Amino acid sequence: MLDVRGLTVRYGALTVLNDISFSVREGDWLMIAGPNGAGKSTVLNAVSQGVPYTGKVLLEGSDVGHMKPRDRARWLGVLSQSHPVGYAFTVEEIVRLGRYAYSGALSGYTDADRQAVEEALSFTGMGEHRAHSVLTLSGGELQRAFLAQLFAQNPRLLLLDEPTNHLDLVYQKQVFGLIRDWLKQPGRAAVSVVHDLSLALAYGTRALLLNGGHIEADGSVREALSREKLRRVYGMDVYGWMRSQLSQWEEE
Repeated sequence: MLDVRGLTVRYGALTVLNDISFSVREGDWLMIAGPNGAGKSTVLNAVSQGVPYTGKVLLEGSDVGHMKPRDRARWLGVLSQSHPVGYAFTVEEIVRLGRYAYSGALSGYTDADRQAVEEALSFTGMGEHRAHSVLTLSGGELQRAFLAQLFAQNPRLLLLDEPTNHLDLVYQKQVFGLIRDWLKQPGRAAVSVVHDLSLALAYGTRALLLNGGHIEADGSVREALSREKLRRVYGMDVYGWMRSQLSQWEEE
């Protein structure tokens, strides 16, 4: 579905990504991991055409850079880690915005749009909040509202930049569970930037381990995030550290 070839991003003399290549197949949930400054979010920004780059980003052989924004929106859906809102839109209005890629100047808001919005509200459990202002929502509810917008958009590939950052454990489980359920339908895939390696191991099918703008490992989650590879990138025994933290939860 996604084929990234020789992706390089530079800001002046600073090279943030250097010759990155990877692919995403149908059904994949690719986790992009690595320390701060590794270039994780820049990968998503480049794929979604948010930053200039050299190289190729292809969706089933078509160059993303040559796509019209509306066509690209039918392919790619982007969810950031935070949504600073200063407007009193309702949840339903936010979700309806996900249908802009399908609305023509003459067709207006169609029955297909209404069905997509209803399904997205139901799927994310946000139907009961549909008339609520987004200004009244908790952080987890707000993220689910924007996730519902993404599902109403009905892209084939989700790009998720730390989608549960700053959320408590309950909402982390809800959001990742919803994405996993969404991926059960054919013709879909997801790419997530993650800091929490436990979430990567629990939900990912494949992983891309970055360090200093380079790929250190690309493969199955267990292969790419092996003990030795994480030690090399993070400069510490990540496995040992995580197990020591979990040991504090043993029952007395």
